[in-house]
Amino acid sequence: MISIHPQYIKDINGKKSLVILPAKEFAAIIEGLEDIKIYDEAKKEDKGERILFYDYLKHRKQKG
Repeated sequence: MISIHPQYIKDINGKKSLVILPAKEFAAIIEGLEDIKIYDEAKKEDKGERILFYDYLKHRKQKG
C-alpha cells in the first residue's frame, strides 16, 4: 500500500475542490488502477481451466 500526502485547494466556501499530489504518488495510483483493469479483463476471460506447472513446462519444451 502506498502512502499519499495530498494537499487540498479550497473553493471560496471553504470546501476542498482540488487535490495536489507529488508526481511519484500520482504515478503509483495510476499504475495500481491499470493493474486492477488488467486483472478485471483477465478474470472476464477466465474459463476456469487450469494445468499443472509441470505440464506447462513439458508442453513448452515440446514447442521449442
